[in-house]
Amino acid sequence: MNTYNPYISLPGISPEEIAMLSQTTAGLSDAQKQSFYQIYVGKRKNPQEIMLFILFGFLGVAGLHKFLTGQTTLGVVYLFTAGLFFVGTVMDLINHQDITNQYNQKMAFDSLTITKTVI
Repeated sequence: MNTYNPYISLPGISPEEIAMLSQTTAGLSDAQKQSFYQIYVGKRKNPQEIMLFILFGFLGVAGLHKFLTGQTTLGVVYLFTAGLFFVGTVMDLINHQDITNQYNQKMAFDSLTITKTVI
């Protein structure tokens, strides 16, 4: 039995994300898992990256993390309201891991759909 898990090498990966990815790829063949991994790695965001972009909100460029995670409308709102008057930026800083996990979960399901369509 192969116990090597390629997801462990991803920067900033949490045990919850590893469990979610293992569950998502449980029914895939080895070729599909390899394809899934390549697609997912290209779409995945690192929690430290998201935190860095949230911190830019305190320098006057709020909302960059919202654009990065595909929430364009909220990104524009944050940009023009200084991160909802910094309250939204502080809340997002506290919850940056959850924001990243939600985004990565969406990307895992997108990657799974692409993998099943292609292979």
